[in-house]
Amino acid sequence: MSGTHRAVVFDMDGVLVDSEPLWREAEIEVFGSLGVPLTETMCLETMGLRLDEVVGHWYRRHPWPDLDAPAVTAAVVERIAALVDARGEPLPGVAEAVDACRASGFRTALASSSPMRLIEAVVGRFRLGGSFEVLATADDERHGKPHPAIYLSTADRLGVAPTACVAFEDSVNGIVAAKAARMACIAVPARELRGDRRLGIADVVVDSLAAVTAECLERLVPA
Repeated sequence: MSGTHRAVVFDMDGVLVDSEPLWREAEIEVFGSLGVPLTETMCLETMGLRLDEVVGHWYRRHPWPDLDAPAVTAAVVERIAALVDARGEPLPGVAEAVDACRASGFRTALASSSPMRLIEAVVGRFRLGGSFEVLATADDERHGKPHPAIYLSTADRLGVAPTACVAFEDSVNGIVAAKAARMACIAVPARELRGDRRLGIADVVVDSLAAVTAECLERLVPA
């Protein structure tokens, strides 16, 4: 199996960018304006889900008048985009991990539950435009994570078998999606999830992308 037939697929939120606190801030603000008593702990329930599914999740539990899901979704997107533009920072080891993957002959893609508006905002802010062959959003899929659809379609767009891919994920929903697609998975969990037994389905668990090496990738998907 040649290097051109192996790939690494990065999740974005919580893997490339420390956006989870910003997501929580935006969600608490927007859903709070609708009467949903959202807390940071409650936000963990929906980590890794597509935003329209997050809106549906909280509407079912705390219904508000006049659902207008697209308007709520748009409000969260615009708020988080503003926060990313103002305060978004790459997580440790992002540039080094991407470079290590490419230097080892792995093709690279980004597959996120976030809308393309936010994907482009992060990629632009961190100057990663030339780092990924494919940018994929779960908005284009019938089902979001933990369904494997986004990973399967990303592998298809790369022309690489899912079993020859390594996914980087920070959430349980994302790890489930990657493993359901039959990809190897390296978990980079948020601090509050470290020690969670559900992370055990990942092949490797690391504290940050800075711990990722070419040798680790080679063990998961040998050439």
